[in-house]
Amino acid sequence: MTSTRERQRAAARARLEKEMAERAARARKRRQTQAIVGAASVLVLVVAGTVWLATNLGGDDDKTDTAGPAAGNVQCAWNEVPADQRTKQIKDVGLPPAQQSSTGTQTLTLDTNLGPITATVDRSAAPCTAGSFTHLAEKNFFDNSKCHRLVTEGIKVLQCGDPSATGKGWRETDGTGGPSYRLAEENLPTDKRPPYPEGVIAMAKSSQPGSTGSQFFIVFGDSPLDPSYTVLGTITGGMDIVKQVAEAGDDKAFAQQAGGGHPKKEVIINKLTMSPPQG
Repeated sequence: MTSTRERQRAAARARLEKEMAERAARARKRRQTQAIVGAASVLVLVVAGTVWLATNLGGDDDKTDTAGPAAGNVQCAWNEVPADQRTKQIKDVGLPPAQQSSTGTQTLTLDTNLGPITATVDRSAAPCTAGSFTHLAEKNFFDNSKCHRLVTEGIKVLQCGDPSATGKGWRETDGTGGPSYRLAEENLPTDKRPPYPEGVIAMAKSSQPGSTGSQFFIVFGDSPLDPSYTVLGTITGGMDIVKQVAEAGDDKAFAQQAGGGHPKKEVIINKLTMSPPQG
């Protein structure tokens, strides 16, 4: 006869074998589930890859417009000034078109109270700046504004382009105005010595990159300015007017800050125009 202890040992072995069998079954099921999930993941990746290829390679039925700028054009970015940062000196005339021509030249004409000042603008060198200037001119942005700053020592520039610098006399805010957007600098004369020779017309900005707006300056003597200001064009007529203004001097209003002051001989831009691109 089998002893009680032997029966107990047999029962314990049976329970252990059953438990091990159940564990093995659960492990097999877990591996099967993982395999199925893994296969599904691969399928999703393959499908996603197929969709990506269909979208990017395109086809007859692909209606997505992924075309870049047309030939002879560049894509420009206009960074709008946040609403809470727009002062009374900001003049909002909308944004220029994003695509701008990068070919041909334009004639910039300043019709001033002292006579005309003209410049040639090469769109291949500064297409976005030229496009912005053209847009602003078409919106009468500069009309009846005054050149608010003259520096006769060092950098030798006459600065204009603040639409809020109008009327009689001067205000503390003169020189703080501009459009409702900013753009990146381009056509920087990093390889030129001096970077800004007499006759250059360039864009003013703050010390921060991408802060070009509407203000510009005419250089009436070789200037040692740091080459971080966009060169817009070259003066072709009226430099004698600018030099007459320089000879009359300034009131030193900005002497303790940026340098120079308001020109004693007032320069009023009756109208600024940009001709259509030629060539």
